[in-house]
Amino acid sequence: MGLRRGPWLLLLSLTVAFAVAAASEGDADPLYHACVEECQKTGSLKETSIKHCLAPADGQSVDKSWYAHEPLYLQWKEWNCKSECRYHCMMERENERKELNLQPVKYHGKWPLKRASVFQEPLSAALSALTLVLQFNGWLSFFLLLYYKLPLRPETHKTYYEYTGLWHIYGLLSMNSWFWSAIYHSCDTTWTETLYFSSAAAFLGYSLILAILRTLNLRDEASRVMVAAPILAFVTTHILYLNFYELDKGLNMKVCTVISIAQFLLWALWAVMTKHPSRLKILFVAIAGVIWVFIETYDIPPQWGYVDGRAICLGIATPMSYLWWSFAKEDAEMRTSEIMKKTR
Repeated sequence: MGLRRGPWLLLLSLTVAFAVAAASEGDADPLYHACVEECQKTGSLKETSIKHCLAPADGQSVDKSWYAHEPLYLQWKEWNCKSECRYHCMMERENERKELNLQPVKYHGKWPLKRASVFQEPLSAALSALTLVLQFNGWLSFFLLLYYKLPLRPETHKTYYEYTGLWHIYGLLSMNSWFWSAIYHSCDTTWTETLYFSSAAAFLGYSLILAILRTLNLRDEASRVMVAAPILAFVTTHILYLNFYELDKGLNMKVCTVISIAQFLLWALWAVMTKHPSRLKILFVAIAGVIWVFIETYDIPPQWGYVDGRAICLGIATPMSYLWWSFAKEDAEMRTSEIMKKTR
């Protein structure tokens, strides 16, 4: 009988070991688990009452999520008794670890960051919103420059700049990506995370296409289609995989890292080899982009409760956005001037 139980005990042991290994160090902590269970039972943590765990005044069951009684425009936060207990217990355990001079650890795959009102990652959300504003301002100034300051073709009233349409698409995808970045860092739910990953992958994939077309100076439609088609097919497949099969964060990180490094290397090589008036700006953006990827991959632990590696990366993105659109405008002015000289 003991021999028969052996394989089952071994399988059970391996399953438990795998589950522990897959968990983050923080949520594998027995003290954290005990805190969450106690919080859900009592609806309080020390002197803090968790209102999401309190029974509503209408006498409904305590088990029903508190956020279900909120107005519809507030339900998107998806904060309930379990998530609130996890947050408060996480911060309690981190305070205890800090007193013991221990480093922060991850809980459920994420670093412990302090909230500010309804914002789960306030600094990252604010920097994402700031970058969104800069992207919009850059795209708008680019649009006004091309259509109201630079000359247009007399026969078609179109711009002389051959990459106008590409930059417009870039602007729209970038603003979409930064919008969902701000939403995701404000409230991390399954659907905001999916939209954030998907929009970022689409933006980075298109950025690689733009980098290839501009650095290689490809202007005919056939060459552009040959470059864009395989990249678009790959990125589309990746986004469909994330949305309809598995939201694999590790895979998405690898894909975005490879795409980012490829485009930054292209721009860096082009900046070194070209005599473009904005080559120093492009070189700075490329170097800053590589630093961004390194920090994102290294995954720096949080400091002061609000700053982590992601927030540092978003801080780097602010000057990059300004310089990027500055390059686009100077490139449009240069190309327009060169084309007009040839047509005279």
